[in-house]
This record gives sequence, C-alpha cells and structure tokens, in this order.
Amino acid sequence: MQISTLDWIILVGYLIVVAAIGLAAGMRVKDTDHYFLGKRRFGKYLMIGQSFGIGTHAEMPVSLAGAVYTMGMSGIWFHWKNLFATPFYWVMAPVFRRIRRTTIAELTEDRFGPWMGGVYTLFALCFFMLNTASMLKGAAKVINQAVGGGIGVNEVVITMAAIFILYSFVGGQLATAWTDFFQGFLILALSFVLIPLGWSAVGGLGGMKESLETYKFSLAAPEGITPWVILMLTLNGLIGIMSQPHMLAAVGTGKDEYTCRVGFFYGNFIKRVCTVGWALVGLIAATMVAKGLYGVTSLADPEDAFGLAIHHLLFPGSLGLMIASILAANMSTCSAFMVDSGAIFTQGFYRQYLASGKPDRHYLWVGRISGFAVTMLGVLYALFFLERVLYSFLLTETLATFMGISLVGGIVWSRANRWGALASLMAAMATNFLLYYLHDQRLDHWDANVFFFALLAGIVALVIFSLLTPPEPAAKTNSFF
Repeated sequence: MQISTLDWIILVGYLIVVAAIGLAAGMRVKDTDHYFLGKRRFGKYLMIGQSFGIGTHAEMPVSLAGAVYTMGMSGIWFHWKNLFATPFYWVMAPVFRRIRRTTIAELTEDRFGPWMGGVYTLFALCFFMLNTASMLKGAAKVINQAVGGGIGVNEVVITMAAIFILYSFVGGQLATAWTDFFQGFLILALSFVLIPLGWSAVGGLGGMKESLETYKFSLAAPEGITPWVILMLTLNGLIGIMSQPHMLAAVGTGKDEYTCRVGFFYGNFIKRVCTVGWALVGLIAATMVAKGLYGVTSLADPEDAFGLAIHHLLFPGSLGLMIASILAANMSTCSAFMVDSGAIFTQGFYRQYLASGKPDRHYLWVGRISGFAVTMLGVLYALFFLERVLYSFLLTETLATFMGISLVGGIVWSRANRWGALASLMAAMATNFLLYYLHDQRLDHWDANVFFFALLAGIVALVIFSLLTPPEPAAKTNSFF
C-alpha cells in the first residue's frame, strides 16, 4: 500500500499536537533547573510516561524484529536483557534521586575528581551522538519500507530531527516529559497493532510452525542466544544502566523517592511487555517471507522485517497512525538526549572550565546550543556512517557498561579511587576492541565471550589499581557516601 490522504492527515495532526504540547510546556521554562530537570517536581504518572518514553526507541522494534526474523524468538534477549535487572530498578531509583546533581558527570566528579568527570563527559557526548544516530536511522528505515520506498531514509532522518529539536530547544526536560507522556500511548499502538493483522495473514501459530524451523520458537536457541549469552546481556544491562548519561534526568526528577521508584520500575516494565509485540512481528515477517506472501521471498536486510509487515498488513489510516507511533518512539528519546547532552556539556565542562560565575540565563542558552550541536553530530552520523542499527545500539550499551564498572564499584566499594576507575575503563575497552580486531570483526560487533573478558578485565583493573594507589581523601569519600 501507499500512504493515503487519510494517513497524511493523521500524521500531520500528530506532528502539530506533539509540537504544541512541547512548546506549551516550554513556555514555563525560565532557568537551568527547570530546563535540565523540570525542578524535580514530576508526579508518578508523568514519571512512568517519561521512563517508558525515554527508554523506548524506534530503532528497538526495527532491530529486534530483524533479530527475530534471522534467529527466531531467542533474539528477544537482545532487548529483554534488562528483564532480570528490572526488579533492581526499585532499589536504584532512590540513588538517582539522592545524587542531587544535574548530570552523572557531576556524580563522577564527586566520587573520583574533576578529570574523571571530564572523561565521563566525553563518553556521555559520544553516547548521545551514537544513540541519536541509531534511533533516527532505525525509524527512517522502517518508515521507508512502510511506504514502499516512496520516502528516502535521509529525508525522514532530517524531518524527525527538525521537529524534536524545535520543542526541545524551547522546553527542555519539561517539554520532553509531557511529550513522552502523550507519545507513550502511541508507542503502545506501535507495539501491538500489527499482531492481529499479521496473525490472520500467516494462518496463526499453526501457519508459522508449518513454515519456520522449530528452533525459531525457542527462547534459548542451541546456536546464537544461549543461556550464557542471556547472562552476559543481563550483566550488560544491569551495570550499564547506572552510567547511562540520561538516567538522572529520566529517573531522578520525581517529586520524591517513591515517585522515582514507581516511574522507573513500571515505566520499564511496560517496555518489557512491548518487547513481546516487536518479537512477534519479527516472527510474522519471517513467516510471510517463508510462505512467499505478497510476492516477497527474501529480504536484503533483516532489519527491513518490521517495515515489510507494516507495508503489507496495514490499511489506510492505520499506516499514518503507525508512522506517527514510530516518530513518537523516536522523538521522545531524541528530545531527552538533546536536553541531557546540553546539560552534560554545560555543567560538566563549560561552567567549570570556560565560564564560571555567569548569570543562570547564560548557561540556559549554552545548554540549548550545545545540545543542538551534539544532536546535529548524531544526525550527520546517521546520514553518512551508520550501517547496522542493532550493532550500534549494543555498542553504546556496552560502552555504558564499561563506564559503569567504576560508577557501580565506586558506590559499593569505598576503597575504589580515580586511578582504578580510569584503569577499569581503559582495560575493558582495550580488551573489547582488541579481540574484535584480532577476529577481524567490526568494532561495533557484539559477542558474549568478548564482553565477558572485557568486563572481567575492567573489574580486575579497578580492584588492582585502586589497591596499589593512594585512596581518595577520606573527607571527600565520606561526604559522597
């Protein structure tokens, strides 16, 4: 099918509504505390919507459906890797609230000193750039497939960027939270609307079992996603979540600790349910290709599976809703990343090293402009360099884990110091990239065994270098704890 007049009406209506919500919320922003953290006054439902919206990106259904299309239901663990970590979120949320800082870079500086704060700032800006690129490219690929290639991938990337930059530049975290709340309902539609349509098209579960290999229905495949891989993915998510640079704004902005707990836990639990919907779409797409439905017998790129299902299963009007849902999943997170990258640059670098003692309004504009600049780097990376969305997603998650070794270690072990923190990051990254280089793999590839050895190298380096070098000053450490 092609995009119809009704689809265009729904799509344009969505863009107008979300921009209006963001701009209306943004009119209340007067200072950096409001722009970066919404003054930490969000209620439970707004926190749930924010955690769900920020944690759910448009590249996720694209990459997961592609993984399930290739290897079966066991591919769900690429995104379910945080399933076993989710109960820990109830414990983690108060930590983010009690930090009482604007960014994780400031937390890192509190614990390990200013130059480790600078190292974290550099990591965070790279994290935001790569993730923004992944989200934009993933959404653009599925929209391109959904309309039969009638809209170019790069054109979609540029359009999405223009919309979320507009309201994020004005409204900051406040606009992000309210647009996330609204867009969360569309993300739910994105996750499940295709399933009943595809279910009947392929003949239900019986039709899928007739067309696909038995192993594709297993959650732990003999080859590929084994229990060992699931364990490594779980550790990746559990350690990495603490150091992801947007988490403080996403989790610590509630009006009290209980509100933060509820938002973080339930927002992410809803996402785990949505993951099931994305996986089923991948299985349905694999059956469609296996049966040769609609004349399609193969896919050049497995990550086109979600777009294939959209293109052939939806009806006029629903296609516009689906595209709006994809945009919602993307722009909710890209918006948060733009605000958070501005906060990281402004608080972690500019205010400290370039211009201290300026009026608050000065830093507000620096945050807006720097967030815009980092976002544009992500747009350029998406347009010219990004190849596989799944690998880019896993690369940023893994880098966050390597950074998280020192942050988690610094919270649970008072003897950890800055030299151990730096050594852990360097050892983990060197082991990771060296092993991929020796095996002639792309550096953004992900392998469970490589991840294990890199993680182990980082932990060992943290312990050894912390014990061999002087501890952090006692007054500084006691103040932190």
